[in-house]
Amino acid sequence: MLSDYTHICGRELIAEIKELAEPLRGRRVVHISATAFGGGVSEILYTLVPLMRDVGLDCEWQVIYGREEFFNATKLLHNALQGAPQDLDEEHWSTWLRYNEMNARELSGDWDVCLVHDPQPAGLFGLVPEKAKGWVWRCHIDLSTPNPDTIARFLPYVEGYPATLFHMQDYVPDGMSGHVHVVPPAIDPLTPKNMALSPEDASFVCDQFGIDVDRPLMCQVSRFDPWKDPLGVIDAYRAVKQHLPEVQLALVGSMASDDPEGWDFFNATIAHAAGDFDIHILNNFNNVGAIEVNAFQSHADVVVQKSTREGFGLTVTEAIWKARPFIGGNVGGIPLQIEDGVTGFLVDSVEECAQRSLEVLNDPALGKFLGRRGKEYVRTHFLTPRYLRDYLRIFHELNER
Repeated sequence: MLSDYTHICGRELIAEIKELAEPLRGRRVVHISATAFGGGVSEILYTLVPLMRDVGLDCEWQVIYGREEFFNATKLLHNALQGAPQDLDEEHWSTWLRYNEMNARELSGDWDVCLVHDPQPAGLFGLVPEKAKGWVWRCHIDLSTPNPDTIARFLPYVEGYPATLFHMQDYVPDGMSGHVHVVPPAIDPLTPKNMALSPEDASFVCDQFGIDVDRPLMCQVSRFDPWKDPLGVIDAYRAVKQHLPEVQLALVGSMASDDPEGWDFFNATIAHAAGDFDIHILNNFNNVGAIEVNAFQSHADVVVQKSTREGFGLTVTEAIWKARPFIGGNVGGIPLQIEDGVTGFLVDSVEECAQRSLEVLNDPALGKFLGRRGKEYVRTHFLTPRYLRDYLRIFHELNER
């Protein structure tokens, strides 16, 4: 319930949300996404949908239908929109459109607002605009340097949406019409992944996975994806280990149903680790769930997110919320969350990542300073009630048109 967040976010924000929600009571809202688990979008919706219901909206969440051929095409689309050189061929585009048409037929009508998340179902508005009074396309990826051919082909499907949401202004493609909003996402501080965990409980969980809780630990939590650069994290860890032989590394991720490349890259990460017993590579099929992720982040001496592309990086927010010293790639939405040297460190290379990790590992006071400042910044900018408020403001704008 919204009131549960009052002690964290303050009475003023909670009162503002209730005031915004009252005129919208009973409005029918549907979120459309590609998967029910395994990524940041689904984690956001698990919290956001119940909160929208709690403040009086008639809110649902529907997951689109897709088979392997569709998710192979959308993974290419996702990568190309983030700058990968490989474009979709005509068969891929045809598959993407065919599944959008199929899901458009299945979508019920009479919604006040239909919120479409990411590129997978982005064709819905152009196919069945009559099924909702208001449409919003929510983009969760980095469109700052897209493959030119891909964005040219994709843009006509989204530029007509009455409202669009992006994490950062830099992600808004040229040519977007309608009302463009810059709204960064947020984490839920009350979920098992983000709730306060005692040092003893965090240590106990880490110990169950073979971590020596008396030795320093570096950790990255992310999908197994080339953009997250787990191979670069391993290289940085190896450079640290030359100076600090007792260091360990945990690479923890979840495998999503809409990411067919995930297992290939998971296996590539294992191969790159080359049998090092101090590298622990874990996923949700190793019984790693929300509490376990919380424990790894809470126990780590350094939390890393060495992405080379990053839409926003909710795992960054999660780590900082736990007051852990953070080191991240200077890309995408990560600099939005990190003031370099104040709430964490931003790096541009494996060497920088290793250097900053060593600084933190050798200076616990520095780690505590970064962690405290970072946690307060997340409290004021990146928690779910603020995100809910921003959506309610947009619903009011749609209602006034």
